[in-house]
Amino acid sequence: MRNRGSIYWDWADPALHVRSVDERLSDGTLLNVQVRMSLLGRTQLFIGVYGVKGMMIFEEAFDSLPGQTMTNAMAWGLERAKLKAPLMENPAKNVKPHPLPRPGSVQDK
Repeated sequence: MRNRGSIYWDWADPALHVRSVDERLSDGTLLNVQVRMSLLGRTQLFIGVYGVKGMMIFEEAFDSLPGQTMTNAMAWGLERAKLKAPLMENPAKNVKPHPLPRPGSVQDK
């Protein structure tokens, strides 16, 4: 369950058809991007980033993206959502390298 913020609720309009995409990152962060066409023909975009338990991390809405198709706006919004997601811990940082020669390697004699 996502805990939507005021930016989403101000943007939401049940009268308009919305295209939506969700992407879950490997750390559990959820990206939600929604795009729609306003009654005046403007491409509108919503970007939401939510934590593992649905906590809102980031929300942003655009009332008009001049010259953008819904498809292009969706792709741009997904990339922007990834930039706004918290940086994941790199699990490889905590792994210590094996001394040379590494186990299983073949030794020249």
